[in-house]
Amino acid sequence: MRVAIIGANGQLGTDLVEVFGEDPSFEVIPLTHKDLDVTVPETLKVLKELKPDVIINTAAYVRVDDAELYPEKAFAVNAIGALNVARVASEIDAINVYISTDYVFDGEKGEPYTEDDVPNPINVYGASKYAGEIFTRNYSTKYYIIRVASLYGKAGASGKGGNFVNWVIEKAKRGEELRIVDDQFMSPTYTMDVARTLREFLEIGPEWGVYHMVNEGYCSWYEFTRAIFEILGWDVEVKPIKSSELNRLARRPRFSALKNARLHGLGLRMPGWREGLKEYLGEKGYL
Repeated sequence: MRVAIIGANGQLGTDLVEVFGEDPSFEVIPLTHKDLDVTVPETLKVLKELKPDVIINTAAYVRVDDAELYPEKAFAVNAIGALNVARVASEIDAINVYISTDYVFDGEKGEPYTEDDVPNPINVYGASKYAGEIFTRNYSTKYYIIRVASLYGKAGASGKGGNFVNWVIEKAKRGEELRIVDDQFMSPTYTMDVARTLREFLEIGPEWGVYHMVNEGYCSWYEFTRAIFEILGWDVEVKPIKSSELNRLARRPRFSALKNARLHGLGLRMPGWREGLKEYLGEKGYL
């Protein structure tokens, strides 16, 4: 199975290239921004030449606050980019895998969202990703929409200049105060776990549709930060604050945890979020 990975040098893309590359039943085609730009349809002709069986689109505009100021940039990549990929995927009869987000939900449910819950994004970033989902669903003959959340991985997010785990560790090393919100809950997810599960998932070849793929369980950003230092064995003070104290441009869902209901139906289970975090810290050499 020939798998083209768009955004191959990104945080998730890097692990996808590694994991799929380890399996002889897959042939990996890594594609970076130098190879194609999802916002420029003409550059996608490379996919027509390569004719992959699967296209995994990890390209994304992920600066949540900046998206409020530059909505056209977020929609260009997350929505129109997804449309462009969907059209090409249909033309070459490839499976289109679109990576989406927990931020398509408003956070008002109060318990983890399943794939059957109706999205209602409350910020531009979430709206642009939901638009990407709609284009993927309606312009692809064969598609999977994979929702992930609060990703962290060894490569770091190029669009954000790293990831949350590295950020708090570096702040602690510098002796800076750590003020972390305790009223927003999510499913922190290790990109390597997503990559491994997505490989198994594609080997099964389930019915087309939406699937959640996050580390099991959920916590607040404050609890997540505390867990980082507990695993490291560092004595670091973490001060809980309310999200209203940060005065950020974009509203965040209060409770955007996801439940992998459809994965469970396939007999697939993601590791718990603490397991993923511990493996990541070991891989990065912090343990």
